[in-house]
Amino acid sequence: MSAKNHTFTLGIEEEFAIIDPETRELRSHIQEILEGGKVTLKEQIKPEMHQSVVELGTEICQSVVDARAHVIELRSKLAELAGRSGLKIASVGTHPFSHWRDQLITQGERYQEIVKDMQQLARANLIFGLHVHVGITDREMAIHVMNQARYFLPHIYALSVNSPFWVGQDTGLKGYRLKVFERFPRTGIPDAFESLSEYEDYCKLLVKTGCVDNAKKIWWDIRLHPFFDTLEVRVCDAQSRVDDTLAIAALIQAVIAKLYKLLSQNITFRVYRRRLLDENRWRASRYGIDGKLIDFGREAEVETRSLLNELLEFVSTEVEELGSNNEMAHVERIMREGTGADRQLAAFERTHDMKAVVDQIVSETYEGLNLASAKVA
Repeated sequence: MSAKNHTFTLGIEEEFAIIDPETRELRSHIQEILEGGKVTLKEQIKPEMHQSVVELGTEICQSVVDARAHVIELRSKLAELAGRSGLKIASVGTHPFSHWRDQLITQGERYQEIVKDMQQLARANLIFGLHVHVGITDREMAIHVMNQARYFLPHIYALSVNSPFWVGQDTGLKGYRLKVFERFPRTGIPDAFESLSEYEDYCKLLVKTGCVDNAKKIWWDIRLHPFFDTLEVRVCDAQSRVDDTLAIAALIQAVIAKLYKLLSQNITFRVYRRRLLDENRWRASRYGIDGKLIDFGREAEVETRSLLNELLEFVSTEVEELGSNNEMAHVERIMREGTGADRQLAAFERTHDMKAVVDQIVSETYEGLNLASAKVA
């Protein structure tokens, strides 16, 4: 399966929390990190709306092996930069106890505009995601792949849940981040589109009528990227461990490759209505991999782990071709040992201390990094 023409290439974006190692609170410190990162990270480091959030994005990666090297290098450089200011980085869907009210908004017209437009929703949107881009140069094909891939978003989200706590409370959900984000307009699982032109007409209409200034303000769980030839899956919580990030990215890549291949053979996977998919999306955020999802073909509830096993079987040929067997073995490890949310909840159960939860997240974020000077908390 060739990636020569940018088909099935990978791009991974991760959003990180900047942490004060003494208080374990978020620290509004992006300006200093950006200054330091201009030379080493150039275009690959970006501010987010809150000054305690920083985003890293890999270059276009030809394979999962390539993507792993990029993710480790970027995390390592960011950890070094934060370390120079006596700070840590943490990769997690939500900070366990810091309050959004205490965070400074990043300077700049774009962020001021979003706050002006979204008000409290923007100020409270203190969340951290993992976004995975998979290259597809044929955009007409990509729209049909997107329609079909929507079905698998809850399965993938269930594996990625890493946000059980919000402003110091156990929310009772494994993935609270999506609940915070879905207060924004143009979020969630998109409707299916008949064609590329229907999608493009929709984007143009929103711009023409002043709903958005460009199509990047469409924040669905999966979207055909308005400027790159990629399908971007945006549903996942940020992952603490590099291995989890790569496993989930590789699964997304394999699903998209599989659906693309079937379409090329004129075989289509069934396209479900958003209202059905939303039932599974809710179950995934509530229970992670410990619940049941609905198998709409069978019209029955099925253990999420069992559906994930079926999904791994479904993409096994593509996994071989893409060279991501190690990553699928790690998906199985997550299914056995639990998600990031499960590990956070276990840490809290053990210690009854939110700071200990933050320490665990930080320690997992630094696993496997190349750090000359930064020591793990």
